[in-house]
Amino acid sequence: MEMTPLNNWIARKIGVNVSGLTRENIEKYQLQKLRAILELVKNKSVFYRKALADFKTESLTCLAGLKYISYTTAEEIRNNPLHFLCVSQDQICRVVTLQSSGTTGEPKRLYFTKEDQELTIDFFHIGMSTLVVPGDRVLILLPGKLPGSVGDLLAKGLSRLGVKGIHHGLVTDPGRTLQIMLEQEVNALVGIPTQVLSLARYRDEDGNNIPLKLKSVLLSTDYVPQAITRELQQSWDCRVYSHYGMTEMGFGGAVECQALAGYHLREADLYFEIINPVTGLPVPEGEEGEVVFTTLTRQGMPLIRYRTGDRARFIPEPCPCGTILKRMAPVTGRLNNVCQVAGGLLTMSDLDEALFPVAGLLNFQASLSCPEGIDRLTVGVWLNGEANMTAIRKALDTIPLIHSATKQGNLEVNITILPGGVPASGAKRIITDLRERGEINEKIVSGHVAAS
Repeated sequence: MEMTPLNNWIARKIGVNVSGLTRENIEKYQLQKLRAILELVKNKSVFYRKALADFKTESLTCLAGLKYISYTTAEEIRNNPLHFLCVSQDQICRVVTLQSSGTTGEPKRLYFTKEDQELTIDFFHIGMSTLVVPGDRVLILLPGKLPGSVGDLLAKGLSRLGVKGIHHGLVTDPGRTLQIMLEQEVNALVGIPTQVLSLARYRDEDGNNIPLKLKSVLLSTDYVPQAITRELQQSWDCRVYSHYGMTEMGFGGAVECQALAGYHLREADLYFEIINPVTGLPVPEGEEGEVVFTTLTRQGMPLIRYRTGDRARFIPEPCPCGTILKRMAPVTGRLNNVCQVAGGLLTMSDLDEALFPVAGLLNFQASLSCPEGIDRLTVGVWLNGEANMTAIRKALDTIPLIHSATKQGNLEVNITILPGGVPASGAKRIITDLRERGEINEKIVSGHVAAS
C-alpha cells in the first residue's frame, strides 16, 4: 500500500525533508501561519478588525490558544461578505454564491483570488494522484462550465497529472451519461454520491445495466452514506474514495488514501478542530463534535475558526498507509439534521443506511410534520422500477426508533413515489422539519453531539 501523496506534498509546502516530517514541525508551521493570517485579517478585514480588536497575535504561543478566539459563522458571512475581504475587489477572480438551505435566507458569497484558486488546483493535482495515473480519463460530474468552478479547477489539477478530465456537469439523463462514458473510454469518475448511484442503478429498456470498466470513483460535495459506497464497489468492482470539502475551504479539504480508512487533511493550507458545539471547547481526541477550520494560506477572504455544522471526529490511531498526517473519520451528517421524533433522535444518516441498500432506490427526501399531535415521517422516493413499497417500508422498520415508535402509535410513516428519473441534486440532503419545534431541535442536536 502506498503512503498518501499528501505526505510528501505537505513536507515540501512546509519546507522540510520528507524523512523529517513530524507532527512537531507540522504544528510549528501551522502556528506560524496562524499568527500571520491573524495579523492579515486584523489589518485588512473590516469584520475581523472588530471581532479581534482585543486579541494580541503575540499571545498565541501554541495551537491550543486558538480556543480563545471567537468563531466565524455562515450567518456572519451572509450578512456582509465584503467585510471579510483582505484584498481589493479587483484582485478577486472568482465569486461563488451559495443559496441558503432555508426558504428566505440570504445567499452566501465567497471570494477567491487567482492565487487562492491555484492552491486548490495544487491540492487537486496531488490528491487525485491517489486514484488515477497518467493516461487515465476521468468524467467530472460537477459544475465545470465557468472558469474557476470546482469542475474547472479539478480538470486543471488532473491535467498536471497527465490525466484527461472530461467536463460533464450534473447527471440529468443517466443513460446518456453512461453512453458518454463508453464513448470517451472513461475509467474513473468524480461526482455527488446520489448522482453516481443513479448511474450504477440505471437499467436499459431490457432491464440490463450498462457494463463499465472503472478503476476508481471519488465521491464528493455531500455526506457519503456507507450504503452507497458498498453499492458502487459491488456494482462496478472498483475502489470508491471519499473527499471532504466545501466552498468555504476553497473546495478541497481532505481525501482518503488507498487504505480507505479516513480523510487525510490538507494540513498545510487548513487548520482543523473538532469542538463541542454547546461549550465551544475542543473535544478530547477521538470524540465526535463539530468540524471547525481556519484557512492558513488564503489571501482574498481568509476565514478564522469557521463553524461548518458537520459532525465528525479525529482518528487518533496511525493510518495503515504509514503517514503521520492527521486523519478525520467520515462526516456522519449535519448538526442541524438531528430531529427529535416520538421521544427519540432521528438523523439523515439513519435513513441513508437503511434505505440506500434497497435495490432500485435512487434517492429520497424526508420531512416531518405533526398532524393531530402525532409525528408523521413522510419519505418521498425516486425509483428506477426495481424497488417496491414493501421493501422500502421494511427498510425503514429496521431503524429501531421508527420500529418502536410506529408500534406504539407515536409515529406515522407515509411513503410516496416521486415523479421523474434522476432527482435534482447539488443541495445538501436534509430532513425537512415542518413542525413548530425548530428552536427546540437545535438544542437537542447540540446536546446529542456533545454526548455522543
